Parts: sequence; C-alpha cells; structure tokens
Amino acid sequence: MLILASSSPRRRELLEQIGVAYRVQAVDVDETPLAGETPRAFAERMALAKARAGWMAQSSGLSVLGADTVVTLDGVILGKPADRDEALHMLGRLSGNTHRVLSAVALVHGDREALKCAETRVRFRTLSPREISDYWASGEPADKAGAYGIQGLGALFVEHIEGSYTGVVGLPLFETGQLLEAFGVTHGGHGAAASKDMQST
Repeated sequence: MLILASSSPRRRELLEQIGVAYRVQAVDVDETPLAGETPRAFAERMALAKARAGWMAQSSGLSVLGADTVVTLDGVILGKPADRDEALHMLGRLSGNTHRVLSAVALVHGDREALKCAETRVRFRTLSPREISDYWASGEPADKAGAYGIQGLGALFVEHIEGSYTGVVGLPLFETGQLLEAFGVTHGGHGAAASKDMQST
C-alpha cells in the first residue's frame, strides 16, 4: 500500500495494472518552471515536490509516490493548453516532428527519497488542420500535457515511439517498479487490494 500524490486517472490505472494498492492524496504545488531550468530538471523537481507534499499531508506513515510528465519540443515545455488556440498551436508544432516526453517518478518515506526519470522520443505524422481541429473538438487534448493523449485518440497521430510507452501515458512503470521494490512496497498481485481515495479531487 502507498499514497499516490496525484489525481490523474491515468496514473491510477497504471498502478492498478501492476497490482499496487494505493490511496489518493491530493496535493497542490507551484508548477512554474524556474529560470533556466531544463525540462528534465523541472519534471524531476515536480515529481519530488508532489511526493514530499503528499508525505506532509498524510499521517498513515505510508510511502508516497509523486510523478510529473513533461512534453518538450526544441527545449520548450508544452504544458496543458489554456484554450483551443493554444492546443491547436501545440499540435501544429508536434505535427511531422519528433518530441521528447520526460516522465519523472519519486518515492518518499520520511527522510528517505528516491527519484527516477524516463525519457521517450515520440514522432508524430503530419497532421492536417482539419484533423487538429477535430481532435480538439473531441475534448481529449484539454487536460493533457502537449495537448494529446497517447492512450486515446492521440494514438492515431503517433508514427513511432522510442522509450517508455507508460511514461508517455503518465507513469513509467519500469522505473516505478524499481522504486517500489527498493522501498519494499508490495505490487504484482502480492497482497494488493482495491484502491481507495483519501481525498476526492
């Protein structure tokens, strides 16, 4: 059992996929990049900040998992689009190009902290303006970094992927598994139970 410091349904599904029992603890951290901060450093700092915030917010003594996923193209972080125009601009930039997805995961238990980061290269085929507009109309891009979801309709745009698929979804399971084993957190069906929210979000 652990605490998941994230309200992301995709991260919940991925933890359930590998048989991890968890509870959700909502956290609120400042997600503003620092001046000169690289996308990788930002993702790692955010994952650790979320895990630390989750640890401070709960009293069960369970290890806390934090994660952050960053989409970046030419060194620029593409976050969640603020509106339709920004989403269309992002998707237009991704069209026909290869971008990077950095997915950091951190585990905190008191003074003990560990962090890993998966880097994935994703290539989009060339998209037509109509495809981009229709995709926005589907509602899928609105709450996703880079304005697309590889686990949904966005998969139709992905020509090639090199790296961690689950990292692009939002939680790199190979790296997560390594952290769980290091901290002695049960997974893979060994004593795993159904999840339960500690706090609705």
